[in-house]
This record gives sequence, structure tokens and C-alpha cells, in this order.
Amino acid sequence: MPVWSMLGSELLRRALTRAGVTDAAPWAGNVPTGPLLLLRADQVYDASLVKGLAGRPGTLLLRPEDGVPVAAHLPAAAEAAPVAAALLAGSPAGDPAFAGLVAARPTDLVDLYNKALRKRGNPYLLRLDAGTRGAVEWEMFGGSYKGVTDAITKHVWPRPAFQVVRACAALGITPNMVTFASLILVFVALWLFAIGSWWPGLLAAWVMTFLDTVDGKLARVTLTSTPLGNVFDHAIDLIHPPFWWLAWIYGLSAIGMPLAYPVTIGAIVFGGYVAQRLQEGLFLGLYKMEIHVWRRFDSFFRLWIARRNPNLLILSVFTLFGRPDWGMLALAAWTVFGCLEQVVVTVQAGLARRRAPLRSWLEG
Repeated sequence: MPVWSMLGSELLRRALTRAGVTDAAPWAGNVPTGPLLLLRADQVYDASLVKGLAGRPGTLLLRPEDGVPVAAHLPAAAEAAPVAAALLAGSPAGDPAFAGLVAARPTDLVDLYNKALRKRGNPYLLRLDAGTRGAVEWEMFGGSYKGVTDAITKHVWPRPAFQVVRACAALGITPNMVTFASLILVFVALWLFAIGSWWPGLLAAWVMTFLDTVDGKLARVTLTSTPLGNVFDHAIDLIHPPFWWLAWIYGLSAIGMPLAYPVTIGAIVFGGYVAQRLQEGLFLGLYKMEIHVWRRFDSFFRLWIARRNPNLLILSVFTLFGRPDWGMLALAAWTVFGCLEQVVVTVQAGLARRRAPLRSWLEG
């Protein structure tokens, strides 16, 4: 049964490869020596769950909703054929074939707090058939989403991005292709802002931010992310926003709406962006966690902080009312406020650490 336009067995093979298992093959009744992983290919496993099972010899993995065993990690010298037959038959965990294996559910094998995606959630283990395919893909897509991000990415993009990710997977479009398309739009928006063509520029910018959501989700659900692709994507995200704001300021002069102090405003939006990113790095270095995951309020503030998407929203609203110049002034003011807020949070964290070790609210 296909999922994201590939066989479920292929998705499982990719998950096994990421878990360090390079000799995956369909079960053929043979009994190899040494530890052995047995997994039903009609299930879709969270990649972190496959990795967790691979590190736990002697474990029997149960499906969470009904407790039916679907995978096992057999220790060395264990008899594999009876276990494989029992897994394929859907036998209960009490079947004698599973004797000696410790039953575990997904939450027993994986830390529920995902630092990389800044969220807390259960690893998925989903039954895949014709009737569940859509629900499986949506669950996987949701699992690929960051928990702490801006409001547009979190609340506006998911539904359309899901459909585009589906289409990209079906057409064989890779995450790096999507990232490259977003890079082109970075320069298109930059040029349009610089000549004062606000609405075409905003359209290019918003489509770029949408593709920035698509590429990461496409990489995660199809298990095709690479270190190079990750660097490529994050480098674009990191570098381009302040240059968009400078181009906007230049564009205001180009159409006869110059700001009173363009150099000062430019220094604020550019320097403020750099300062925010440095503050985030400082917090991470001091407290070993990202600044936006410490308290619930910090995660909420990340929805609206003066980063690319909220800033684009500010510019779009003011442009709608015919005042792109006021939009840039509002962006500058919001940037200053965001910098000050992060200074306060950093100081508060230092004081709190004197009383007890810091812990993200997402860790539960």
C-alpha cells in the first residue's frame, strides 16, 4: 500500500537506514545469526520509534490502540521463525512465540519531547491500508511540524502545505528542488521591494515562506532529509529577511515615499534582526535550550515575534491601507520590542536557574 506515493516497505527501509540498520530485507523464512529486527511492513512507524526499537534488544513492540504486537527486536541466538509467524498472524502479546520478549508501547521507547521540532507528542505507529492512507499521511504530516513557530506557519499553512507535499511526492519533486525554488523567490521579492512594487513583492515573499514550509515537511515525511539540504534551507532562512527590509526602505524612496531617517530605520531593522538571532544563540549557549521553549509564554510569543512571517504580515496590513512607509516604521518598533523582550527573558532565566535547573515546559 503506497504512502506519500511510495510503498510502505520503502518508507520502512528508509527509517531502518536512519536507525543504522543497513541490511534490511523482506522476511524469507531464513534464520540469520545475531540480533534481528522484525517489523510488519503494513504499519507506518515513526522514524524515532524505529531507532528506539533498534536500540532495545529483547523488545516486543505493541500497537498502542489494541496492544497487538507488530514488531520485535530479537536478541542474539533467539529463534526468529516462530516470532515472525506470530507477528504476521496478528497473535496477542501472550502468544508463547513471544516468550522472553519485553512488551513495550511506542511511548516506552521514545522521549516524548522532541527538541529538534520543539514539541511534545507521541511517536506514531499507524496501520496502513486503503481505508487509512489519508489519515496516516495527515498524521505523519502533523508529526513533521514544529511545535513552536510563527502563527502563519502554525495555523495558516498546514492544510495547503499538506496538499502540495502530497503532489511533490507524487511528482518526484525533491525537498532541495523546493528549497531552490524558494531561493529564486527570495531574489524576486528583494528586487520587487527595491523598486516599490509592493503587492507583487509580497506575493513572491509569501509564496517563498509557503515553500519554506513545504520543503522541510516533504523531507521529513519521505525521510529524504540530508545534512546538506538542511544547511541549504536554514542558511537561506537565516540570511535573507533583513535584506528584504532594507530593500523595502530603498523602495520607499524609489516611489517618492522616503522615510524621515532611512539610515536609522535600516540600522534598527537590520541590527535588530541580527541582535535577536545572537540573543537566541546566547540563551542556547547559557541554558542549553532554545529561548522560545522555556515557558509557555515564550512559546506563545514566538507566534508573533519580529521574525520574517510576522513582519511580512505587518507590512501586508499597512500596505493594504496604502501606507507601506508606516508598515516599515511599525516593523522597526516591533523589532526593538522583540529585542528588549528577549533581554528580559534571558535575565529572568539566569535568576530562575539560581533556584533550580531550567526545564522546558514542553518536557512535561
